[in-house]
Amino acid sequence: MQENQIQGKRRKKKRKRSENSILAGSILLCIVTLTAITICLVMVFQYRALQQTNAEMVSELENVRLEEEASFSQEEVDALIETAVEEAKEKTEKDVEEDFLARLKARMASGESTTDMLRAFFPEEIVVADTGRYYFFPILEELAKNTYDSEAFEKDEDGVMHYYQDGERVSHKGIDVSRYQDKIDWAKVADDEVEYAFIRLGIRGYTTGEIMEDESFQRNIEGALKNDIEVGVYFFTQALTVAEAEEEAAFVLESITPYEVKYPIVLDVEAVTSAEARANDLTSEERTKACIAFCEKIKEAGYTPMIYGNLKTFMLMLDIKELEAYDKWFAYYDDVYYYPYDFEIWQYTNKGRVSGIKGDVDLNISFDTPQINN
Repeated sequence: MQENQIQGKRRKKKRKRSENSILAGSILLCIVTLTAITICLVMVFQYRALQQTNAEMVSELENVRLEEEASFSQEEVDALIETAVEEAKEKTEKDVEEDFLARLKARMASGESTTDMLRAFFPEEIVVADTGRYYFFPILEELAKNTYDSEAFEKDEDGVMHYYQDGERVSHKGIDVSRYQDKIDWAKVADDEVEYAFIRLGIRGYTTGEIMEDESFQRNIEGALKNDIEVGVYFFTQALTVAEAEEEAAFVLESITPYEVKYPIVLDVEAVTSAEARANDLTSEERTKACIAFCEKIKEAGYTPMIYGNLKTFMLMLDIKELEAYDKWFAYYDDVYYYPYDFEIWQYTNKGRVSGIKGDVDLNISFDTPQINN
C-alpha cells in the first residue's frame, strides 16, 4: 500500500510537471502569436530538426509542446523576438530593393529617360536636369501650389491644348511672337481663335549690354490690336544690377505708351548658352533682386508684372521664395506640366502651328484674363 502511495505521488508530480509544461508552452505560444512574427515559432523549435511538410511540422510542434518539458526565460524570449524582428527587417529591405530594381529595369527597358525615372522615384522633390547634373529641390510648403487638374487638359487634333471644367472649356489660346516669325497675317491669326499674343518688345544684348527694340515690335502689336487680339509684351533681360533692371523697365513702359496693353508685362529670364553672355555669372540672389526691381517698376506704373522662365529659371537661376508676389509664365514642352507651384500661363510647345504665321510658333494656355487699369 505504501508503494502504491509512493507511485501515486509520483504520478501526481508527473501530471503537475506535465501541466506546468503545457502551461509554459501555451504562454510562449501566445507571446509569439501576439508578436505576429511567424519566424519566432521556427526558431523556438528549430533544435527539434523538424524538416517535414508544413502540415507535418504543425503536428510535430504540437506534440513537442505537449510532451516535452520545455521552458524559456523572459530574456530568452526577448532575444528570440529581437532576432526574428531583425531577420524580418532584413527580408523587408531586400524585398524593397528587389522591387525597386525591377521597376527601374522595366522603365529603362521601355525607353524612359533618366530624368523622368528620377522624377517618378522622387515625387516629393523637384528634379531639374542641367548640363549633365541632376538637382533635387524639396517642395516648399509655404509656397502657393497650382490647383490645375492634369487630367482636365486635352489637346485637339491641331495640337492646341485646352482646359475643361464640368465639360466646358475654360482656357484661353495664346501665342508669343518676335522678329523670328517674320511677317504675320494677324487677320488669319484672329480667325484661328487666338485670343491674346505676347509681343517681344526688346532685348538687352548679352554681350554689349545695349538695349534694343525688337525690329518687329511695332508691326506686331499694331497688327494684333487691329484684329481684336489682346496683347502683352515681354523683354529679354541681361541686367546685371538693380539699376539696369530699372532701366529695362523704363524702356518698356515708354515703348508701350501708345498702345492698350491688357495682358501682363513680362520679364523674360532665360539662360544663354554662349559663354560670353554677360549675366552668366550672376548669383541667384543678384538675379532675383534685379527681377524684383523690374517688376516693382512695372507695378508702380499700373501694369501687371510677370516673370517668364522654365524649370532652370525658377529653380536654379532665381530664388523662387522671394518672387511669390509676382505672376509666373511657365515654359515646359510636354503634354503634362511638371511644376508644383502656382503659375498663370503655360507655354506648352515651341512648335505650334497657327494660321497666318509661317513655320513654328510658341503656343500658350491661360486660365484668367488679366485686366489692367491704366
